[in-house]
Amino acid sequence: MHQPRRRDRRLARRESSERARRQSSQFTAAGADVVLVGYFSAKQKNFEGLMASAAQELAARGAWVAMQLVQRRGVSDGGVQKMSLPYSSRTLLSYGKVREVAQACSQANADAVIFVASLTERQQRVLTATLGRPAVSLSDILAAD
Repeated sequence: MHQPRRRDRRLARRESSERARRQSSQFTAAGADVVLVGYFSAKQKNFEGLMASAAQELAARGAWVAMQLVQRRGVSDGGVQKMSLPYSSRTLLSYGKVREVAQACSQANADAVIFVASLTERQQRVLTATLGRPAVSLSDILAAD
């Protein structure tokens, strides 16, 4: 007997990535509830100041920062050993931190996720699709004004 044809998954991926790109390109910070996410290495000592500065920039543009999350890399002994390994080029964050961000977005009922670090177009698409809301880098928001 013949097997029924399986649906081509590439088309579904392409459609969802286009939808994610449109969502993130149409995002405006004014009046939005956002979750602010920072990604810093252990060498960056002033990460708290950078997060506070980013929150002030967003507040000046009319956004309300509902939550702040930070991923530090190379802080623990295990993390120092992994510093030579590449980070996730797909999501920038570790898998566990992405789940934590998704949970924070659900709890805060956030409209978007703002990353202090710059995101590549692929990271933006993957994170937008994974989190179910626009994932935008802070530099994109600052450049839009």
